[in-house]
Amino acid sequence: MNYGFTKELERPFAATVEAVTEALKKEGFGILTKVDVKEKFKEKLGVDFRNYVILGACNPPSAFKAIEAEENIGLMLPCNVIVYEKAGKTSVGIIKPTVAMGMIDNNALKPLALEVEAKLKRVIDSLV
Repeated sequence: MNYGFTKELERPFAATVEAVTEALKKEGFGILTKVDVKEKFKEKLGVDFRNYVILGACNPPSAFKAIEAEENIGLMLPCNVIVYEKAGKTSVGIIKPTVAMGMIDNNALKPLALEVEAKLKRVIDSLV
């Protein structure tokens, strides 16, 4: 996946969600939203689906700077982090802010996107 960082882990789903949340916290991110896709598919479609969550992660100082530089950047926030099960393994994916911000013509966002991306890279690299 060239628009995000991914990692496959040999650990239970719930433990991975917890580890990701803690790793994000260490880098200054909080979780604004948690979408349980499995639950929503069951509720709305009556479909059984594997464990899959989408976490909306936000680093408040970075979000503040981004919104100050580009009011409509809120369309791209928060940073999505996914955790899901597939074929007996648990995977984590994190959006690359440089790719997401690349479609916006605002040079003030580039250094900020690099800064946030470095933090998110440390998050995924810390997962074992």
